[in-house]
Amino acid sequence: MLGRDGFSSVNKTFYTHANGLSFAYETFGDKKDSPLILVAGLNNQLVRWPVPFCEALVNKGFYVIRFENRDTGLSEWLDCPSTPSLAQQFIAKLFGVSITLPYTLDDLAEDTVGILDALGIPAAHLVGFSMGGMICQIVAGRYPGRVLSLTSMMSNSGAWGSGWPTLRVALQMIKRPSKTRSALDNSVQTLQMIGSSKYPVTDASLRAMILEESKRARNPLSYFRQMAAINLAADRSELLASLKMPVLVISGEDDPLAQVSGGIKTASHIPHATLHILSGVGHDLPKPLFGDFAQMIAQNAIQSCALNI
Repeated sequence: MLGRDGFSSVNKTFYTHANGLSFAYETFGDKKDSPLILVAGLNNQLVRWPVPFCEALVNKGFYVIRFENRDTGLSEWLDCPSTPSLAQQFIAKLFGVSITLPYTLDDLAEDTVGILDALGIPAAHLVGFSMGGMICQIVAGRYPGRVLSLTSMMSNSGAWGSGWPTLRVALQMIKRPSKTRSALDNSVQTLQMIGSSKYPVTDASLRAMILEESKRARNPLSYFRQMAAINLAADRSELLASLKMPVLVISGEDDPLAQVSGGIKTASHIPHATLHILSGVGHDLPKPLFGDFAQMIAQNAIQSCALNI
């Protein structure tokens, strides 16, 4: 999940093709500037990257691209076989049993590279939030020549036991609607539960955001498909240890969905990584910190220039 403010899209939405699929994307800034691609989290539409945040990055000299992963928003939805149940996923993970998924994080990483190809971008700065951070880690490990710098936000390394959600949040994430609570009610409750205690937002603003997103596009099946891709993802520890580009890891100290141990573990595999743990921050992008986030990302990117990446 990601972003609880500034969700409205003011840019024209474009479409491109990669890996045989259609992807929706928007851009901010000047194409002559250094390209930066934002990779969103679980079932998140591109509008979850707030416009003011994108503009803050533009002000740091980036040409910003935000897009929607396959099966999400206005990107192409898949006609997939049924997703394995959570019980089947748990058994497969625990015992290393092979299981067929609609798609994997590796597939989503290939999509990201494919979008860079389609847009004629040889290499870019990658910024990923939550599941997007996982995707960016895979891209950076497997296609290092395509990544100028990596920023992994509120994510984990896939290592067993680190960066996992609390039990309370894990149960909330799979809560079904009831006679007394709608899917909208559940979504608002989830976002409040994982949000930043130091930067609260109102139920009304969250409800308005979710309703606006639903009018734009809504594919509920992708939520469970992408959750399965996360649950069955391989440990990326060795992949992370191979990274040479500048790496920034940002975690919220109070994040109950990707607990701070995930960020600490991610950074521990990369000797040159910069780790920022933010007090009072949960699993979102608080509006008062947009400028701080942009500054940290830009500072990390500067190192790629120094290394001539």
